[in-house]
Amino acid sequence: MKRWVVMSLGLLVALPTSAADLLIRGATVHVGDGSAALANTDVHVRDGRIAAMGSALAVAGATVIEAKGRPLTPGLFGGVTALGLEEVSLEPSTVDNAVGGAEPDLAAPWRPEFDVSVAFNPSSSVIPVSRVEGITFAAIAPNAAPGGSFVAGQGALIGLSGKLDSVLPASASLYIELGGSASPQAGGSRAAQFMMLEQAIGDARTSQDDERELLTRAGKAVFARYMQGGRVAFRVDRASDIVAVMKLSVKAGFKPIIVGGAEAWRVANRLAAAKVPVVLDPLVNLPSSFDRLAARLDNAALLEQAGVEVVFSHFGDATHNARKIRQLAGNAWAHGLSHAGALRAITDAPARVFGAKDRGRIALGKHADLVLWTGDPLALDSWPEQVWIEGEAQPMRSRQTELRDRYLNR
Repeated sequence: MKRWVVMSLGLLVALPTSAADLLIRGATVHVGDGSAALANTDVHVRDGRIAAMGSALAVAGATVIEAKGRPLTPGLFGGVTALGLEEVSLEPSTVDNAVGGAEPDLAAPWRPEFDVSVAFNPSSSVIPVSRVEGITFAAIAPNAAPGGSFVAGQGALIGLSGKLDSVLPASASLYIELGGSASPQAGGSRAAQFMMLEQAIGDARTSQDDERELLTRAGKAVFARYMQGGRVAFRVDRASDIVAVMKLSVKAGFKPIIVGGAEAWRVANRLAAAKVPVVLDPLVNLPSSFDRLAARLDNAALLEQAGVEVVFSHFGDATHNARKIRQLAGNAWAHGLSHAGALRAITDAPARVFGAKDRGRIALGKHADLVLWTGDPLALDSWPEQVWIEGEAQPMRSRQTELRDRYLNR
């Protein structure tokens, strides 16, 4: 095996370092970008970032972790969730991810200016439950409430360190829900959804106010901003709807992301040519609605073969199941997706798709969001030994571990 040439960020790693330095020695490093794992590799962390990678690194004064060949991966992506926005699903006072009433109101203005990130609570008890399972970042997204519009609002990426400033910069996305489930909010017609979106695009391009417009003045400003290449996540499953979304995005100037994509494999070549990523749940394989008649377990594998960027997320209670994201990746691997591609779908791919290019990969200069595993991270019989976020070791405790230890000892 070829020996690694020691790389650093313009630093001489043999010089004395601060006490905050960390050296993880002799790990099997899964970079996260889809490349092969690096055997017996050292990773040096300085000031929260990857400072050097190689073999036989010597860093004076660093805290040394002997990996002994165990896997080291980037921190995992928790999916499109309401982490920090939803504490108890059935208690409305703890749910902050939607705006609207209980019944559809077609006369109500759209509120794309609704931004859930301002309500994010980094101290939520749900966050440590995910963090101890290797999750270090996730997307938080609004839901389209029945009394609101199918333009749900804005979300962002968040880090799971528990710090107050955990919303990641430059990661805002606009979420729009389309298809059969959103038809009541458009008068009962799928076609009306696209008609109304065309109207909103026209409204956002004019400064004149009209009582018949779908958008408020603030909403027009937000919508217009996303029409300049902003990320717009369309929750959509049916192949024909995906094609319609891609055409609309070209016309409007959106940078589309498909969230759902149960039938995305049917238009994989179109998605690849347009460089449109797909966020999917690999366990969606049943025709649970008329939008998902062609759902199948090898969806991710077929998209990978076509060259589509794939990201994974739970779609059934994503917030409280974010910790199970690697099980989704493992199932996709079992149904034809490459191991490296499965890991990429929960590390590097979501970081780049949602605008956090300095995370999701073990590479020089990236944030040191790392997880050291007992074994293969996609296997159910392995678990995280330690999680680091920006180079800081995270407490491997949560409400669940506290309850386990309290009652198991009895």
